[in-house]
Amino acid sequence: MSSSLSVYLLDVAATHALIGSRDDDFLTAVRGGFGDDLVRDDDYHRHEMEKGAPTADEALRAVIYGGPFSEDRNHAFQYGYAYRRLCELSGSFLPNDCFTPHKGDWLSVVDQGMQALGVTAVSVDVFSHGAPPPPLPYAYTPGCGEWTPDAITEALRQFESAKRAVDGSGQAPTLEPEVVEAVMQCLDWMRHAQARPGYGVIGFRS
Repeated sequence: MSSSLSVYLLDVAATHALIGSRDDDFLTAVRGGFGDDLVRDDDYHRHEMEKGAPTADEALRAVIYGGPFSEDRNHAFQYGYAYRRLCELSGSFLPNDCFTPHKGDWLSVVDQGMQALGVTAVSVDVFSHGAPPPPLPYAYTPGCGEWTPDAITEALRQFESAKRAVDGSGQAPTLEPEVVEAVMQCLDWMRHAQARPGYGVIGFRS
């Protein structure tokens, strides 16, 4: 089975502040932007809703109002998808062709490539196995994670430092071309974020 990675350029603090903001105008905007999508999701997840899971709209309202959230962990996926809609509406979608679709441990493979190039401050795999900001409940799907502005600044510093060391020694690590391409795409995400103070990257695996 293949997975996809959706990645957004966002003001991280401002995005976190949307959770529990009780902003009815923003709730209306999200409902308007995703009306058909909410209906399709309810049709797709009807079996789960028959067992007590919230509707897509109910989950969206819960995220913006900071609760209440279902205590059943099997329902947490709805809040994850609701949070992704908030990010999609308020952020900018970043190119993801190196990661969608992907199979197996591809995200970990790319992390190993970044580490070989000196970058340890961020991880692609965190988008798969991280957690959304509190108080949102953890859900395995969609996976959710983020790169903060500080982590991105450090990751780019690490890359430039390692690059200077390689230029001095003439010995670059040997990586598969597709791994190099994926790492370069990650660096592009980081450079876009660094160009905008307070901005970071929030990603979702589904």
